[in-house]
Amino acid sequence: MPRGFGYKAESRRVTLAAVALQDHITRSVPIQNIPHNLSISVTSCPAGCGAAHVRRRHKNHNTRQRVRYPEQTQGQEEREYVLDHAPPPLTLAQRMGLVAAPSRRLTAEEWAEVKTRSIQEGDSTQPCVICREEFRLQPQVLLSCSHVFHKVCLKSFEKFSGRKSCPMCRKEQYETRVIYDGARLYREKCALRIQAFWRGYLVRKWYSNIRKHVPPKDQQLRRRFFEKKFQEMNDRLVQSCSTDVEAFLNDIDRSVAMSHDILRRFDVKYTSVSEMEDKDWLEAQEKAVQRGVQDCAICLNCLSSHNGSSKKDRNILLLSCSHIFHEPCLQAFEIFCQEAKPKCPLCRSHYAKMLVSN
Repeated sequence: MPRGFGYKAESRRVTLAAVALQDHITRSVPIQNIPHNLSISVTSCPAGCGAAHVRRRHKNHNTRQRVRYPEQTQGQEEREYVLDHAPPPLTLAQRMGLVAAPSRRLTAEEWAEVKTRSIQEGDSTQPCVICREEFRLQPQVLLSCSHVFHKVCLKSFEKFSGRKSCPMCRKEQYETRVIYDGARLYREKCALRIQAFWRGYLVRKWYSNIRKHVPPKDQQLRRRFFEKKFQEMNDRLVQSCSTDVEAFLNDIDRSVAMSHDILRRFDVKYTSVSEMEDKDWLEAQEKAVQRGVQDCAICLNCLSSHNGSSKKDRNILLLSCSHIFHEPCLQAFEIFCQEAKPKCPLCRSHYAKMLVSN
């Protein structure tokens, strides 16, 4: 091989490596941080370096960075997705082995193992390590090292530290995944608390109703229970009564007057019975004759028979109610009767009596 040809090939390889490193630096360093006087143009590369192809690849890379994963589509809440952008394609320097290639992304199976380890450690049940507050319904992120933080807290920590390092284990270049374990646990906790309050309310209401109707077994509590019941009855009775005191007193006066009138009538009746005239006795005697009673209603013996006793002992008495009895029988009945003014054994009315010849 001629010496000039080997020198040209080596020169092309060096030039290609320089262009590849320049392209890698251009992609790695933010454009706004590069001074204008140090900006590097890749359009003046020699023929065969593929500058136009590099520009086209860089444009396609920027376009792919703006494409989101299917898991990040809106309207699908409570669905976990990887927060980091899609990794950029390998640069020419990384393909040539001049620069180390980035680590590969975690697969779905590896993320499942990371989440299982986080659940076993109970990171979602504990407060956030950065802000020391519960996760509740705020966005929550899971790192590839199985540690969990608030999404806002992790961004603030990265901005404050100036690098991407886990606040717990100091692992760098981690991947981030949005999860909702903290929100789910918080909703379950709220639901359990609401159910506990509702059941407590129902039990207290049921117990209060039981206490109103069922007396307790303890003697003192039982006495208080019935005292309270009597007090409630008295309160309801007072509330049911009319509040007009004058009308209430007028009703009492009216009732007393009616009682006095009834008692006065009884007194007049008694007086009229004791002060009967001769014509009244004749009418009572006529009623007794018309009734045709032959036996005494007390002893059930004939009024005209003597049964061996003297005639004086078997006198006949006529009552003002026109009933006839033996005098000894009526006297015995009056002695047996406990009332101050005895009543007729037949018609139960007050009477005046008169001796009738047998």
